[in-house]
Amino acid sequence: MNKNRCGWCVGNDLYEAYHDEEWGVPVYDDATLFEFLILETFQAGLSWITILKKRENFRKAFDNFDYKRIAKYNSSKVEALLQDTGIVRNKLKVNATITNALAFMKIQEEFGSFSKYIWNFVDGKPIKNSLKNHKNAPANTPLSDAISKDLKKRGFKFVGSTVIYAHMQATGMVNDHVESCFRYHEV
Repeated sequence: MNKNRCGWCVGNDLYEAYHDEEWGVPVYDDATLFEFLILETFQAGLSWITILKKRENFRKAFDNFDYKRIAKYNSSKVEALLQDTGIVRNKLKVNATITNALAFMKIQEEFGSFSKYIWNFVDGKPIKNSLKNHKNAPANTPLSDAISKDLKKRGFKFVGSTVIYAHMQATGMVNDHVESCFRYHEV
């Protein structure tokens, strides 16, 4: 059966599966929120499909996105990651992932969970936009600006407003499925 989808994913099986099963679904689990934070960080300056294709490699390389383990990475682990051809080998982003794991745990200590912290920005409920065309989705918003600023203040790296807006879309804080998409009313 042909489903009407957001135009950005049409024609690629991996993209379509991600769109149909994950993108825009509200995520309240800290481990999954951290996974998307890592992936969005590495996506900065690249296409999302590049990251999706390498997602399983990232999962293996970064200990299943276990932020507690990542926070303890040392220079030899960083060097090993920089030799791993299965991931995006960017030293600044690898180091930022370690820094972000530490900052992530500080937020957990302060708020009880990262989920409580991040979802508080939208009062715990997704923002549902009304887009006619996926090209009309913003790259950032005043809200993603505010979240980015707060995360940076808390020591996070590579969390600019565009990265944060993409994270908000991926984790369902904002529903940017186009109105004609079959997922628009499902998430």
